[in-house]
Amino acid sequence: MASTFPPAPHRSTLSLRDVCSALVAGGEISQDEAERILSTNLGADSVKSHPLEVVAMAAPTSLASGRTLNLERLTEWLAGWAGQPYYHIDPLKIDAPAVARVMSYAFAQRHGILAVDIGKDKVLIASADPFKADWEPNLRHVLQKDIVRVVANPDDIARFTIEFYQLASSVSKASGGAGGTANNLHNFEQLLDLGGTSSPDANDQHVVKIVDWLLQYAYEQRASDIHIEPRRTVTQVRFRIDGVLHNVYEFPEQVGVAVTSRLKILGRLNVAEKRRPQDGRIKTRKPDNSEVELRLSTMPTAFGEKMVMRIFDPEVLLKSFEQLGFSREDRERWHDITGKPHGIVLVTGPTGSGKTTTLYSTLKHLATSEVNICTIEDPIEMVEPAFNQMQVQNNIELSFASGVRALLRQDPDIIMIGEIRDLETAEMAVQAALTGHLVLSTLHTNDSPSAITRLLELGIPPYLIRATVLGVMAQRLVRNLCPHCKQPGPVDDAAWRSLTRPWKAPAPKEIFHPVGCLDCRNTGYRGRAGVYEILQLSGELLGQIGENTELDQLRLRAYKDGMKSLRLSGAQKVAAGETTIEEILRVTPESQR
Repeated sequence: MASTFPPAPHRSTLSLRDVCSALVAGGEISQDEAERILSTNLGADSVKSHPLEVVAMAAPTSLASGRTLNLERLTEWLAGWAGQPYYHIDPLKIDAPAVARVMSYAFAQRHGILAVDIGKDKVLIASADPFKADWEPNLRHVLQKDIVRVVANPDDIARFTIEFYQLASSVSKASGGAGGTANNLHNFEQLLDLGGTSSPDANDQHVVKIVDWLLQYAYEQRASDIHIEPRRTVTQVRFRIDGVLHNVYEFPEQVGVAVTSRLKILGRLNVAEKRRPQDGRIKTRKPDNSEVELRLSTMPTAFGEKMVMRIFDPEVLLKSFEQLGFSREDRERWHDITGKPHGIVLVTGPTGSGKTTTLYSTLKHLATSEVNICTIEDPIEMVEPAFNQMQVQNNIELSFASGVRALLRQDPDIIMIGEIRDLETAEMAVQAALTGHLVLSTLHTNDSPSAITRLLELGIPPYLIRATVLGVMAQRLVRNLCPHCKQPGPVDDAAWRSLTRPWKAPAPKEIFHPVGCLDCRNTGYRGRAGVYEILQLSGELLGQIGENTELDQLRLRAYKDGMKSLRLSGAQKVAAGETTIEEILRVTPESQR
């Protein structure tokens, strides 16, 4: 933005004319542009829109920077004009209950202000009217703390003022305004609060509002998981975003119990049963009318029932292999493996490495009107109309193995087994492959060659592995650099050597580094993609599989046949400017040779 600023306006409350005049005086827009904005918005001062919002709607181009003056840039300019710090409101970093206690909702609304950070001796107050100060003496007297003024986006202030205060009100009303503990008899450590208020009902309108807010908030923040965790006196809510957990909110204990109960009702779980883990699912509709599925999992803990909700966006099934992070070479090898009419294809990696997404995307790619795709899962992750999906139910002895046995009588072309955990399931997968079916499944191993030795450990004879296994793919999810703020920079030679050991691949002249902006919440990363290690079983590699197979020899032969390790695949992404060396080193195992 321009560094020259006009003097402060005569009146404290900003008008559209004040803002336009100041933008002209500061060299941001021309006088003709200002007249155009004023002439098309003659009544703007009499309506509720903030002057910055009116200017942003006109989308003028800055004479100083050549960029469009959107609302965020105009807010930064206003902060500079007022000589106050610019502040971007990140809802994940706001203590909403504390914010609501600083001042009343009516006071915040009347003056267009919002407390955004409450310290021991000072309070940060955000405003979009930086020259208006008539509210300061009253608030300073009530709080007995220093007030630090910051300038924030008027749209954010208006929105979050409503959201934070409504949420705080719902929590307060749901808890009855009392600080007593919930009557949860299944807690490991239980405090008996004599004469305490009863717990709120799961169908209480305030609890319903809290749950609705929680789910919508998670969608907006691109969360992949919601954790609701009971503690001694509170219930903590955390979101996993791009693989990292963030604290979001703390509910009073009894409200947390009611929220969990409400979600159990929605997921058709047994609300009364709190001693055993349970699984369920909820299908919801986002404000944009798209459907999202959530998988629920509960677990008894020392302080009550913990719940984790995994969010499955159906749009992930519409993603191409390029969007999932496959390079052209990876894509060709994977299509070659999965394009065979029969055999076993395995995907390996730890929990949360994207195995399920890869399997579903592959099945979606293979699904045509000519083939019958059947799956046996524990649990069904995403319901897809193109597949025939069955869920493991151990209470009626429907296991993976018995499920595959049933599927083989359903005239399938392609079978997906959620996970091969034991010899019986592995034997059924081999049987299915030998009788002319394509079988896709997952294993928990560190890399692709380890999947072969894992099958040997389970008890599958080497000749059956050679006859059925087509290929194995290991994968990990790495955070992508934010496309809006990443910057080129020098390569750390030591880190590059560590990443590409033992291949000693030449380092690129420069790589991109994370910076941080509003789009990525100042993390420098936005979204995730996969790195892949694809082992294709053929030729001499098959001859390596025997009773006394050495993992190191198998791995070495795979490298000679063209398999790239996870770290080497990651190094290609680093060189392409998609992620960082640190991110690849964080999530991938060290390459062996």
